[in-house]
Amino acid sequence: MKIKPLKIVVSLILVMVTSCNEPETVITNIVHPDGSVTRKLEMRSLLDNDFRISDIQVPFDSTWSVRDSVEINDNGDTIWVKRAEKLFTDVNEINRDYLTDSSANNEIRRRAEFRKRFKWFNTEYRFAEIIERTMEHGYPVADFLNEEELKWFYTPENIAIGKLTGADSIKFRALSDSVDVKSDKWMYKSLVAEWIAKLMELAAEKPGVDEAVGKLKQNEDFIVSLVIADEESFDSLWLNDIILREIIGEENTLLLRADADSAAKITGEYVLKRFLPYRVIIRMPGEIIGTNGFIDSARILLWPTNSNFFLTEPYVMYAESKTVNKWAWIVSGIFLLFVLAGVILWIIKR
Repeated sequence: MKIKPLKIVVSLILVMVTSCNEPETVITNIVHPDGSVTRKLEMRSLLDNDFRISDIQVPFDSTWSVRDSVEINDNGDTIWVKRAEKLFTDVNEINRDYLTDSSANNEIRRRAEFRKRFKWFNTEYRFAEIIERTMEHGYPVADFLNEEELKWFYTPENIAIGKLTGADSIKFRALSDSVDVKSDKWMYKSLVAEWIAKLMELAAEKPGVDEAVGKLKQNEDFIVSLVIADEESFDSLWLNDIILREIIGEENTLLLRADADSAAKITGEYVLKRFLPYRVIIRMPGEIIGTNGFIDSARILLWPTNSNFFLTEPYVMYAESKTVNKWAWIVSGIFLLFVLAGVILWIIKR
């Protein structure tokens, strides 16, 4: 395995995450009590008004109602805006679109969930958008970040920028730097773990592979430390198979060299799936009682997306709410009145 693919993979991931040339897109899910969902799409671009299907981050077709317009922002720039809307009868219809997705993010598996529970006085609802993980053998990012760092890791960019330039900017810059360092280690270790797992799959029938792969697994942290410490030295060591020979021996290195390169290629393909980021907004019926989303200054419940969030585990964006069943309170009140009246009559008759 040459480590160059790992460096290239991470660099390209960062490019995809921070790319600012794509239209700014917001997907709003308005969840109705019957389980139907109105989905709204809003795309804004400073470049032009040519919003191609390949630019759109969610499944989109001619059944959506579309309205294009032009706006002028506070800086006097012309903003091209595409707004579209469609009513889905249920999440199954949304998921069918995901299964036949031809949008910009069609390489990424996604789905929606809806649950409704009747509890007499209240009815509870849960809606979730889920982006499935792209890697099978990486580590949860929570293994590398503490609770505060994990919250920062998922913080929307506009909220993070506000904190980095606000009154406590020194504190948040230190937090951001810590998250950058630790998340780099998480990403490298996950890539190494994925490579080792793929190597095991490719070379499963070869003699001695279990022992060799076991040694590589035991030395994951050592390999990652070399990647982080000195890229050029590490590249040289890998190109000359020095590290592999040190860990698994000369004989196994010769036996597994081709499989190691193939495993590296497969790992790169897993994590370099095309993904254009967007923001998700969920509006629920009734009162919000649970969520893992962020509430911005306009009291909007939202989630950012980027390829890091679902690299090693599913990215679940959920909201839970409840509505009051007024009729249940009325029926219960009437029932209690009847019971109370019966008790009073019983006491009087005695």
